[in-house]
Amino acid sequence: MSLTDHAQTSKAWPFEEARKLVKRLGGRDPEKGYVLFETGYGPSGLPHIGTFGEVARTSMVRHAFSLLCDVPTRLFAFSDDMDGLRKVPDNVPNKEMLAEHLGEPLTKVPNPFGTEHTSFGAHNNAMLQSFLDRFGFDYEFVSSTEMYTSGKFNDALMRVLERFDAVMDIMLPSLREERQQTYSPFLPISPKTGRVLLVPTLERNLEKGTIVFEDEDGEKVEVPVTGGHCKLNWKPDWGMRWYALGVDYEMAGKDLIDSIRLSGQICRALGGPAPEGFNYELFLDDNGEKISKSRGNGLTIDEWLRYGTEESLSLFMYQKPRTAKRLFFDVIPRQVDEYAQHLAAFSGQDAKAIDNPVWHIHRGKPPVEDQKLSYGMLLNLASVCNAEDKAVLWGFISRYLPGATPQTEPLIDRLSGLAVNYYQDFVKPAKQYRAPNDQERAAFEDLAGRFAALPADADGETFQTEVYAVGKEHGFEPLRAWFQALYEVLLGQSAGPRFGSFVALYGRDEMLALMREMLDKPQSGAA
Repeated sequence: MSLTDHAQTSKAWPFEEARKLVKRLGGRDPEKGYVLFETGYGPSGLPHIGTFGEVARTSMVRHAFSLLCDVPTRLFAFSDDMDGLRKVPDNVPNKEMLAEHLGEPLTKVPNPFGTEHTSFGAHNNAMLQSFLDRFGFDYEFVSSTEMYTSGKFNDALMRVLERFDAVMDIMLPSLREERQQTYSPFLPISPKTGRVLLVPTLERNLEKGTIVFEDEDGEKVEVPVTGGHCKLNWKPDWGMRWYALGVDYEMAGKDLIDSIRLSGQICRALGGPAPEGFNYELFLDDNGEKISKSRGNGLTIDEWLRYGTEESLSLFMYQKPRTAKRLFFDVIPRQVDEYAQHLAAFSGQDAKAIDNPVWHIHRGKPPVEDQKLSYGMLLNLASVCNAEDKAVLWGFISRYLPGATPQTEPLIDRLSGLAVNYYQDFVKPAKQYRAPNDQERAAFEDLAGRFAALPADADGETFQTEVYAVGKEHGFEPLRAWFQALYEVLLGQSAGPRFGSFVALYGRDEMLALMREMLDKPQSGAA
C-alpha cells in the first residue's frame, strides 16, 4: 500500500482533518487558486506556547492535505493587532505607561519593552514571527491593522454595513440584555482620542459607507466604516475575515466553540462558506488552570527550550489535541525521550509511517538520528554527579561510549546541556535523601557485594539482573518498593532510571563508592 493510499484511511488526526478539506473541495479547484489555512493571534500579551501549538497543528493538517491533494496551499498567521488594549497584562514592564493608553489599538500603544519596535503590537508581532521562524514554519504574517488601513478589507466592511441587520440578528441573542442595548458590529476609532470605542451605531448610510456614533465627549461623529476608521467587534471581525480572505481551515480552542458558531453564521450571512476546523482542548498550568498570555501562567517557548528539544515540543502539540493536558516543566523529560522512541521506530515502518508523529513533525522527512542515551539517563547522571556543567557528564559518557565526543555525538551533547539545566533548576532544589531502614540496609549490603564481584565493564543487563535478584530475595513487595528505595536513598528522588543501565553509565566503582557512603549514614529505623 502506498503512502497516499494509506492516508485515505489513516486515523492520525491530521489526516482526518485533511480529508474534511478534500471533501469541501468536492473535486473542484478553489476560485482563488489555493486552499487557505489560517491561525489567529491576539498580541495583547506576549506569545506563548499555545500560540505556537496552533500554528504547529495547523501546519500538520496542511502537510497531510498536501499528500491527499495537489491543490496549492497558503498559511496566514493573522494578528489581531488593531484590537484596543482592554487591560494591562501582568507580565510586561512599564505598566503605568500602558495604563495611560487603554482602549487604543495595539499598534498605536507605545512599546513598553524598550526595543526598536514602534508599538506594543509591533513588538509582540515580532516575537511571534521570531519563534515561528525558529521552527521553520512556512507561513505568511498578516496584520489586522495593515488590512484595515490599506483598504484590503474595504469591500468586506461595506458588505457588513449592507448586511448590518442580519449580523445584529445573529449576535443579539447571544448577548446579555444590557449589552444588547449598546452593541454594534462596528467599533469606531475616535478621531479625538484614538481609542477603539464600544458604542452603539446611531445611524448608518450605506450609500456614503459611513456610520454615526457618539464620541467620548458626547458629540455625534460620522466616520467611514472603511480605511481604518472603524474595526469590527471580534466575532463579526472573525466572520468578515473568513469571508474576505476565503479561509478554508482554522482551528481554535474548545472555549471558542460558541464564538466559532456565531462567526460562521456571520460569514455565511455575508455570502461566504465558513471554514473547516476543529476545537482543541486547552493547556493547563501546574494548578490545572487554563494558561493565559496575559497572566503569563504558562510556559514560554524559551522556557521549554532551556530544558527540552524543539522536536519534543512539537511532539507535545501533536499528541491528543482534543485532550486537556498539563503544560508544565515536569512534562518535558518524557516528551524528549518519547520523541526519540518514535524516531527510532520510524525507519522500520512502511506506508504506516505516516501514522508516526515524527512524520507529521518533520513534514514527511524525519532525520536519521541515533540517540544512544536517553534524556532521562542523562538527567539522572547529572543528578548523581551534582553537575553544574555538561563537561562533567562527558567524563562518564566517553567511558560508556568509547570514542564518543561532543563533536561525534552532537545530539548527546545537546541533551547533556539541557539535562544539566533541568537538574539545576528543578531536581536539585527538590532533592531529599533518606537513610535506609533495616530491610533496605541489608539489601544494599547484599547488592554492593554482588556488584563488587562483577567485572567493572559489565553491561546494564548484568547489573539489572542482580538488582532484581536482591529485591526478590530480601522480600520487597511489591518489587517497585525496592527500586523506590534505590532512588530515594541514592539519588534523593522518588523515581529514576533503569537502574542497571545507569550503573553501567555511571560506573561500577563509582556506584559502589556512592553505596558505601550511604551505608555509613545512621539507620532510620526498622522496616
